Amino acid sequence: MASAKVSEVVVEGYDKYRSYIWGEGEKNTVWRFGAPPTYDIVNKLFEEGRTQEWAVGTLEEKVQRLLKSWEMEIFHKVRPQDFKTLNPETFTSSINGRPAAKLENVLGIGGYNAFLQTTLPVNLRAYDPSQETSESSQLVFRGTFPRGFAIEVLEVYSDAPVIVYKFRHWAYMEGPFKGHAPTGELVEFYGTAIFTLDESMKLEKVEIFYDPSVLLGQLLKGPLLDVGEASITSTTTSGCPFLRS
Repeated sequence: MASAKVSEVVVEGYDKYRSYIWGEGEKNTVWRFGAPPTYDIVNKLFEEGRTQEWAVGTLEEKVQRLLKSWEMEIFHKVRPQDFKTLNPETFTSSINGRPAAKLENVLGIGGYNAFLQTTLPVNLRAYDPSQETSESSQLVFRGTFPRGFAIEVLEVYSDAPVIVYKFRHWAYMEGPFKGHAPTGELVEFYGTAIFTLDESMKLEKVEIFYDPSVLLGQLLKGPLLDVGEASITSTTTSGCPFLRS
């Protein structure tokens, strides 16, 4: 295994797997939902469903912490100056080879919408990111996945400054999705990502490769609900917007 070059910042706080939520460095952070997110529910899902358990200090554990911390910031922080995992002035991200987007563009449309960009005709879109805001997209997926959407690093192929790794994302579809009934089944997909770090060990470029149809296809398996039932189910499963991720 290559030596672990990824910088590790240990923050006294309430999350075992993510940095930059709690502590002195976050006292002025502006949070999208008004308060720091809590990950107790999704951490339980992660610990029960992960296929790898990386020892603290290994390269894989550090990359996984960086991934989870970056995801947390993308979904929950609203001001570029509050980001700690990346360089807000130079950062770009791209999904499946699409044109790279700057941080302000990602924050403008929201994490789920950024990850689910598509060139499909509007009438063929199971999920249309152009019709969702950052907040509405999070409510959609939190309603669909009440226990959260867990992620793990499966393999790390190269060390910093260009980190290439394989990941797995999973959840249980226990709420409706765009009018489709919950199935209660495991929903999962795999992908590969490249993290490019600058000289200060901040993310400068993120490239993610996965098949969105694998995710969306699993969410459309349930039968269509009638309008009234879909509305009631969505309302009762969404819950507090910043208690899950």
